[in-house]
Amino acid sequence: MSEELTPTEPIAATAAGPEESEEPIKQRKNGLYPGVSDELAENMKSGWADTELRDLEPIPQAAETAARRAALSARFPGERLVIPAGNLKTRSNDTEYPFRASVEYTWLTGNQTEDGVLVMEPVADGHRATIYLLPRSDRENGEFWLSGQGELWVGRRHSLTEAGKLYGIPASDVRELAGALREATGPVRVVRGYDAGIEAALTDKVTAERDEELRVYLSEARLVKDAFEIGELQKAVDSTVRGFEDVVKVLDKAQATSERYIEGTFFLRARVEGNDVGYGSICAAGPHACTLHWVRNDGPVRPGDLLLLDAGVETHTYYTADVTRTLPIDGRYTEIQKKIYDAVYEAQEAGIAAVRPGAKYRDFHDASQRVLAAKLVEWGLVEGPVERVLELGLQRRWTLHGTGHMLGLDVHDCAAARQETYVDGVLEPGMCLTVEPGLYFQADDLTVPEEYRGIGVRIEDDILVTEDGNRNLSAALPRRSDEVEAWMAALKK
Repeated sequence: MSEELTPTEPIAATAAGPEESEEPIKQRKNGLYPGVSDELAENMKSGWADTELRDLEPIPQAAETAARRAALSARFPGERLVIPAGNLKTRSNDTEYPFRASVEYTWLTGNQTEDGVLVMEPVADGHRATIYLLPRSDRENGEFWLSGQGELWVGRRHSLTEAGKLYGIPASDVRELAGALREATGPVRVVRGYDAGIEAALTDKVTAERDEELRVYLSEARLVKDAFEIGELQKAVDSTVRGFEDVVKVLDKAQATSERYIEGTFFLRARVEGNDVGYGSICAAGPHACTLHWVRNDGPVRPGDLLLLDAGVETHTYYTADVTRTLPIDGRYTEIQKKIYDAVYEAQEAGIAAVRPGAKYRDFHDASQRVLAAKLVEWGLVEGPVERVLELGLQRRWTLHGTGHMLGLDVHDCAAARQETYVDGVLEPGMCLTVEPGLYFQADDLTVPEEYRGIGVRIEDDILVTEDGNRNLSAALPRRSDEVEAWMAALKK
């Protein structure tokens, strides 16, 4: 990884006016070039082609983001609304984590660049939206080649004119925003937690309670997906299906290495067809399947064991799939593995059947848990009757988690929504959620027969609520145990 050049004299890091003091571009200690000659600085200012993009079309979701902003405007009339994308975060020393814009900002703009801020200014008939962004790197002051975030180092940015065309929102220089916000009057709300500088500029104008109302609204507004979002979720799922197929084809190589081979194989599909994985892939072989969020992925992959693979591709627009299959590593379930797997499958079938418009959100969870509780009673692992088990929650020793969650821009989407609109709410067409029951028998659980210990099974699919029921977006991946075995055998030929 190259080191950027560093000047010894201050060079303005921004296109500051004459009344503003110049700030030096941050220097790197131990850089090989201690300074920049006047001749080189002058040479770097000229001789560059005009690269302005003049024939840009709006992004595909521009109409949807405009409709979302209109709804936001109607909800908070007369108030200035500030929604930041966030800033780069340091990974180590002078390297940063890959940037991912806040979901609130992305949902309202479609833009994904660091330091961006959407501001909704109240006007007589609603709000005037402006997207504040970093403009192209300054070539006059050398920022584009001397700054670690200059375009020569990290790539070209869109000009403000280009951004306005792409996102359908007038664009302005974000470096001027903090000062303008400090001078602003009237009621203001900001989405907190993403941009400390913006929050500091508003510190005497906002309240935690009012800002929380904005955050909650933006979470609840995402509960029902529009047509664009549903299409993106299907893309994410389709790529995820191909990623699972990739894994099955290389299970022999994983056996020769570790769970990391599975993780890397799925990641390749995610990066080739999408933006990234939507969350840390769970590639849990053998007893690791009993650890709900096993993301170390450093264990052995052994024939005769199960592989619990919980993974999802994230699209370039940030929508993620979330799918789980529990696969026999050598292609065939043992008798006890099949017994447990089929119980979880039956529970998932009951849960999926309960997903329909007008049903309570909790219904699919209750339906799945009832099946699993009945199986545990039938197997003699817990004393019945089933109603007693459910009332006391005794099945939770082995079922552990809820049976699903909302899905979208976040893998656990709409998390800030109020309980009455989410877990105590009612399903509507356009909602997308997971149904993912599981049974987990820990390796050290002495309350179950030895043959159960170390077996963990989860089956998870992404379910869209439709006008007349539901649609399984991930139906292309087999779920029934015999179909899973046949699918794996066909892929290994």
